[in-house]
Amino acid sequence: MVDGSAEKRLWAAADQLWANTGLKPAEFSAPVLGLIFLRYAEKKYAAAEKKLGPVGSGGRRKVSKDDYLAEGVIFLPETARFSYLLSLTEGDNIGRAVNDAMKAIEEENPDLKGALPRNYTRLENWVLQELFKLIGPVDLSGDAFGKVYEYFLGNFALKEGQKGGVFYTPESIVKLIVEIIEPYHGRIFDPACGSGGMFVHSADFVERHHKTAMDEISIFGTEKDQTTVNLNKMNLAVHGLSGDVRVSNTYYEDPHHAVYKNGEGFFDFVMANPPFNVSGVDKERLEGDPRFPFGMPKTDNANYLWIQLFYAALKPTGRAGFVMANSAGDARGSEQVIRQKLIESGAVDVIVSVGPNFFYTVTLPCTLWFFDRAKSETERGDKVLFIDARHLYRQIDRAHRDWLPEQIEFLANIVRLYRGEEIELDQGSEPLLAEKGLAEGYADVPGLCKVASREEIEAQGWSLNPGRYVGAAAREAEDVDFTERLEALAEELEVLNAEARELEDQIGQNVARLLEVPA
Repeated sequence: MVDGSAEKRLWAAADQLWANTGLKPAEFSAPVLGLIFLRYAEKKYAAAEKKLGPVGSGGRRKVSKDDYLAEGVIFLPETARFSYLLSLTEGDNIGRAVNDAMKAIEEENPDLKGALPRNYTRLENWVLQELFKLIGPVDLSGDAFGKVYEYFLGNFALKEGQKGGVFYTPESIVKLIVEIIEPYHGRIFDPACGSGGMFVHSADFVERHHKTAMDEISIFGTEKDQTTVNLNKMNLAVHGLSGDVRVSNTYYEDPHHAVYKNGEGFFDFVMANPPFNVSGVDKERLEGDPRFPFGMPKTDNANYLWIQLFYAALKPTGRAGFVMANSAGDARGSEQVIRQKLIESGAVDVIVSVGPNFFYTVTLPCTLWFFDRAKSETERGDKVLFIDARHLYRQIDRAHRDWLPEQIEFLANIVRLYRGEEIELDQGSEPLLAEKGLAEGYADVPGLCKVASREEIEAQGWSLNPGRYVGAAAREAEDVDFTERLEALAEELEVLNAEARELEDQIGQNVARLLEVPA
């Protein structure tokens, strides 16, 4: 975790680069994140050293590098440690020393080959010294890389980041996705994996349930940007994880062979926060691709390409959890047809509405979708659980919200009750369950949750908008956020415009057919 003061300190570090180097804004994150990586890696190495003793110490059996690797810790040569680099003086070539440190770490840890930045000779000694002093006191834990990356994205490259809907998934949202899909064991796939937060929190979930993550889960990911893939590898490495993460344009490439020729998926779990509302995908290139079993949406919007990809990549027993634009739940035309097929497959399990201001770089609300391909064989086969969590949050500041641990556990427990599973109470959700009348088992709660039948969903035009089913929670007039309402209206307008364009195309095609002259 990185708290607000730490973020300000890291911003100050990056600001040094802006003011005193020739680096462009989009290049700022790499050198700073590289130093944060060294700081984080040494923190974990020091903890392991305290437990094991230094390499070469001990009695008959000496402590070795392999002992550190067995602890899930990156092995750090002496000259590659943050503290050593911090001790260098103005008379040393600090840039070369940092580059050599990165090279040495890659040589000792093959999973990191080619992932660590080595452009530090571009920076003057005094700049690097200042960066070390700023980063040294920062307390880092959890998915620090993801959060720092998001912070940089928001401050340095906001326009670039929002253009493609690119943003880091907030920690509390990732934790809820993990709690609901329950990735105890198997292959995990994130086809828009960013800095790797989904993987880190999946591993944490496994560890909290008294298992060893790397014995239980296998990690697979794709990301279109090499810099982000490198960040992902650093993030995995400092958490003692490894995986197969590749550079790929997921629309057109399937390097992990997510779907077999018979249409069966390869993965036990799919987790993702894909870019929303992407236009310009060449759908002709996708015809016949088994990853899109329900057909091509006619609308110039990739949301239903991603949704199908997540579904198709699952084994018959697999589960998926992903973030999606609110507009996808009510989209009409060809997207509604695809959504109907998905619902009729029985795989749609849970839909959760999330309020605004959970993300750093965008304020729009979103929806979490959950698939369970094995659900069709259960008594829940024709049912979907809808949860409206828009009014459940902690207000961090005016612009940011998240969920407390007990709120995450509460929402996950609603799902567990619906599935007939044992609830968890380690995070203190019991009072919330009692308050909502859920202490004795699942029940529909107006304004919060509702299990809807397929017939009810069909009657709502195959909508997957929780608000249509759970009922609206009462709100005082002063609680209505003007910005939230304006952004919701803007998103609704975008949906209507897309539907209008699709209808216009259809009318044009019909007119063209009518005007065709018989041969």
